Amino acid sequence: MTVDLFAGIPVHDRAAATAWYERLLGGPPSFLPNDTEAVWEVGEHQYLYIEVLPGKAGNAMHTLFVGDFDERLAAIAGRGLTPAENETYDNGVRKAIFRDPDGNEIGFGGGPA
Repeated sequence: MTVDLFAGIPVHDRAAATAWYERLLGGPPSFLPNDTEAVWEVGEHQYLYIEVLPGKAGNAMHTLFVGDFDERLAAIAGRGLTPAENETYDNGVRKAIFRDPDGNEIGFGGGPA
């Protein structure tokens, strides 16, 4: 069974948020469906999108688990972003938490080092 995932992130300003997410995700949106949204394909049938919804901005919490955790964090750092928090759980799983300009939480998780 194929599952398509569209994970939404409410923001105040599409242009400012798009610039930040381009740095986080490493490139421009995959498509712009309208004047208030920007969409990135982060995996097959998996999308992260921002939408201008000022009354809800800052309340998203999403985590993407990746197989290239260390390399991805290094690439993001090379684009000028650093995690607001780093966590390591008892089982060795690691999580780096980034916060966009609105305060939305986007985490990257990965296996033990």
